[in-house]
This record gives sequence, structure tokens and C-alpha cells, in this order.
Amino acid sequence: MSATITWGLGRRKSAVARVRIKSGSGGFQVNERELAEFFPVLASQSRATEPLRATATLGQYDIACKVNGGGPISQAEAVLLGLARALKKVNPGFDLVLRQAGCLTRDSRMKERKKYGRRGARRGFQFSKR
Repeated sequence: MSATITWGLGRRKSAVARVRIKSGSGGFQVNERELAEFFPVLASQSRATEPLRATATLGQYDIACKVNGGGPISQAEAVLLGLARALKKVNPGFDLVLRQAGCLTRDSRMKERKKYGRRGARRGFQFSKR
């Protein structure tokens, strides 16, 4: 464990999370609010802290995240990726564990753009015979 500050960047859809970790007592803040306050849904809290459970480092680091864009689930996924990348920088030995847990995989699926001549990305306009 190092006393220095380590950064990790995570993205998911249009959500971007900049995660900062340093050795400490286990505080977890997202946009200057507590984790439970920012992500009231337990599934999102669980997903955001998954890298800590996978590496058995829960309570060893102070984590501060800045998240913007996307919805709450995308933001939790972005925090997960950023946290996993920061943990990998701190201890390269975590790479295999995090990869097996699926924490270092960037989900590249994005919203498809709207096309001209259509109502949305794929849906056309309603057809009328008369």
C-alpha cells in the first residue's frame, strides 16, 4: 500500500468517473456525498464497490469520485471501472483478480445515433395508406 494518491478513469455510455484513491480508513465519497447518499439503490452501491471486494481491500482506502453524465446505473459502472484501474495502478498484482471478476472490462456499448428519414435510430415514421 502506498500513501500517494492514485487516479483512475472509468467510462460507461455517456457517464465519466474520475476516481482518486489513497490509503486510509475506508471512506467512499461520490461528488462530495457519501456513497449511500449518492447511490440510494443497494445494487448500484454494490456494483461501485465490487473491485474492493474482489481484491479484499474493503476499508483500506479512502476513495473520492467525481462523476458526470449518464444515469445512476451507468455512473455506478463508470465508478467500478475507474476504481479497478486505480487499484491496478497501486498494486499490479491485482490485475488478474480484477480481470477475472470482470472489473477491468470497458463496456463499449453506446447509444445509437438518430438517422435522417427516421423517427429515431431505427424506428421509421408511421406508414399511412390513405
